[in-house]
Amino acid sequence: MPSLPPADSALGKLMATLPRPGRVEWIGLRPARGAAMREVEEAVAETGKGLSGDRYSGASGKRGITLIQAEHLPAIAALAGLDAVAPAALRRNVVVSGLPLIALKGRRFRLGEALLETTEPCDPCSLMEAALGPGGYNAMRGHGGWCARIVEGGRIRRGDALVPAGDAAV
Repeated sequence: MPSLPPADSALGKLMATLPRPGRVEWIGLRPARGAAMREVEEAVAETGKGLSGDRYSGASGKRGITLIQAEHLPAIAALAGLDAVAPAALRRNVVVSGLPLIALKGRRFRLGEALLETTEPCDPCSLMEAALGPGGYNAMRGHGGWCARIVEGGRIRRGDALVPAGDAAV
């Protein structure tokens, strides 16, 4: 991942300024490859692994959890020619609202009780064609969200705040 500007630079200060905390709107787990996402009210993030009960738990620490921004769902739907898109169709674990996920690039943040760190963009895969119809893959490009590793485990519940770590005020 490219380095961020120095925190004390003008751009670094702008990039660290967020208007408010984010909020968990939806949580989903996929127990096995090819299985449907299962909506849950809470999930347990396991340090260095993933979400308990998700197919990626225990796999790559870089993709311990996937996040997508709620504000992008209407854009994805519009680009795919749909009225709406259900979060489960997009196969991401957590939908958050209220802050731009791109602002968390290269940063650690608290999501409920867990401490996470962004690792890489969560690019769409070819399965988006089946989920969203022809053009679904391209509708998701630039809107796929982020992967994060779990630095400290804990519970994540619907309604929990997403707050950059180390920030006194958001």
